[in-house]
Amino acid sequence: MDGKRYRIQGANMLSFPAEDAEKLLALGDGECALLYLYILRSGGVLDAAAAARALSRTAEQIGAAARRLSGAGLLTAGDAPLPGPDELPVYRTEDILRRSADDGAFRALLGECQRVLGHTLSSADLNTLFGIYDRLGMTAETILLLIHHCADKLRRRYGEGRLPTMRAIEKEAFYWANREILTAPQAEEYLAALARRDEETEKVRHALSLTGRELTPTERKYIESWLSMGYGAEALAIAYDRTVVGTGKLAWAYMDKIVKSWYEKKLFTAEQIEKGDSRTSSRAKPAAESAPRRTGGDDLDRLEKILKNIGG
Repeated sequence: MDGKRYRIQGANMLSFPAEDAEKLLALGDGECALLYLYILRSGGVLDAAAAARALSRTAEQIGAAARRLSGAGLLTAGDAPLPGPDELPVYRTEDILRRSADDGAFRALLGECQRVLGHTLSSADLNTLFGIYDRLGMTAETILLLIHHCADKLRRRYGEGRLPTMRAIEKEAFYWANREILTAPQAEEYLAALARRDEETEKVRHALSLTGRELTPTERKYIESWLSMGYGAEALAIAYDRTVVGTGKLAWAYMDKIVKSWYEKKLFTAEQIEKGDSRTSSRAKPAAESAPRRTGGDDLDRLEKILKNIGG
């Protein structure tokens, strides 16, 4: 090494248990570490073919690394991996209709889905809905929550009249399934967390004067990163003020460095920042303390007294 100190940069952060880090270090295997990071970034699910393409490795190399990770207790071999978004099984329409007749939960799901989307499902859409129910193992109630979530998201963004496609619902279903959101209580907990995040994001939008338009993907990424680090609107308003003072505008990368410097110092609330950040503390000194003492008036009075005494 050249003796220099290096630091990882980036707006997004991945975290994993310290115990897993110790196991990875004990393995001393770069291929295993690379695959572990890829799986972590992919939501904890290994798609061997996709990993081979992304990491420029052969399927045999990915399989060998996965076996070593499994042997070290870092990878669990469970049921068959979920198919990709284009890999739901193809069912015969008559089989789906027969299942619908025998399964009251799916029949109710089908009726509600068509009501929300405003039309009768095509054969392809019917296959997708049944595939989510049958292959991904979600309960009918969970899928209903998912469908309403997709519809509400479009409504909030575009207003009334925009409805999700079954393709969009399928994509969201795989997102939920890969995070093991399969039951109604899990879905309700996830949606409540999303609502809290959206509420906090809205507060930050106002603190950063970003009203009247949608956030760009990059802006949303920065804000969600800061929220995940534990910063609220009040603290971010201080970072915004300092950014505008320092650059004359909202410079996202500049503001990100400010927030990360607080994170390194473990300063999270506005009160902690005011007390613990030297730049804020120095600016916050009262003018009477920071301004040099003016003594000219006192000197003039004494001079006049001396002259009077001399004259007398």
